[in-house]
Amino acid sequence: MRCVIARFPFDLTKSGVLESMKGIKPEPVTGESVIIGRRHYPVKQVGEVVTRQDRRDFSAGEVLRAMSRLGFTCRALPEAAPACGESPLQRASAMLGTPLSG
Repeated sequence: MRCVIARFPFDLTKSGVLESMKGIKPEPVTGESVIIGRRHYPVKQVGEVVTRQDRRDFSAGEVLRAMSRLGFTCRALPEAAPACGESPLQRASAMLGTPLSG
């Protein structure tokens, strides 16, 4: 499959990505990830290995799109769950603290 990552065209295949990632130890996942085989890899690590480019040269979104089009399972950033039953006003009040009585 032809895709463009960091303005460069790549012909990627699922088997090619699997071969490239073989023997690569996954870094800790702190954001978006791709499941390759049984391992969860950070999307930037996958992009760096597959494209041989510096991580700063491409976005996570470019690699996520390419990997999902190839059939890999991709996970986006988990959204922060709001505190149970608190309104935004209550959260803001709690961050500011309670007023001093005097």
